[in-house]
Amino acid sequence: MSIFKNLYNYRELLKTNVKKDIRGRYKGSFLGILWSFLNPLLQVVVYWIVFPYLFGRGVTGENYLIYLITGIIPWTFFMTSVNMGTSSIKANGGIIKKVYFPREIIPLSQVLSGIVNFLISCLIIIIFCIGTGTGLSYHVIAVFPILIVQSLLTLGIVLILSAIDVYVQDIENIVAFILNMLMYGTPIIYHLSQFSASSAGILYTLITINPLTTIIGSYRNAFMYHQWPDFKALGLVFVFSLVVLGIGYMIFKKLEKGFAEEL
Repeated sequence: MSIFKNLYNYRELLKTNVKKDIRGRYKGSFLGILWSFLNPLLQVVVYWIVFPYLFGRGVTGENYLIYLITGIIPWTFFMTSVNMGTSSIKANGGIIKKVYFPREIIPLSQVLSGIVNFLISCLIIIIFCIGTGTGLSYHVIAVFPILIVQSLLTLGIVLILSAIDVYVQDIENIVAFILNMLMYGTPIIYHLSQFSASSAGILYTLITINPLTTIIGSYRNAFMYHQWPDFKALGLVFVFSLVVLGIGYMIFKKLEKGFAEEL
């Protein structure tokens, strides 16, 4: 319970860090926070034009634009949070060596700022769902429990990587490579139905057990298909996320003892 007490006692610092992270992402930019919309939107446009052209409309299926948006925006939240969270402790080395505060506030603020950007970006999904005639239903309220599951998983990963990054200088490049691979190991720009267990073998299995496959599929159910997510599958991912978060917190607290010396 001490972790919650510490976070509560330093809640103002946490709020300040979240605001700083949001502003820092677009500091010096003419369009500022509008990039929260433009970055995923431009990425969607590229895939929407190129992917059907290369593989044909039969492969991409109907409502491919909505399919892309409901995959890329949640993925962008995960990717950005992990990328920026990995280097967050090193980036704040100066203050860590001078002032005491719960160090987990730094990676936590990265994930929280990512949540804010994600919720802003959800406006894109809503606008396109309405504009293309896909529409919205009451199932959209499922986005909030899905977001909680994704945030817990993301925070656990960020806690592990940000702590290791202090000691292993190459971790940021390794993480960038893994994230690029993971994007293609998650049904973001393609349909999982394009593969079969018999033809794809181990690849199909890996994509299926990927927790992000369940998370992004759940977002699509809520926004695009007007269905409740598979709560059994999402529940398993929730339990897995809690395990990752617990392990991440233990690793972070173990390694934080040497932060000041290594930074």
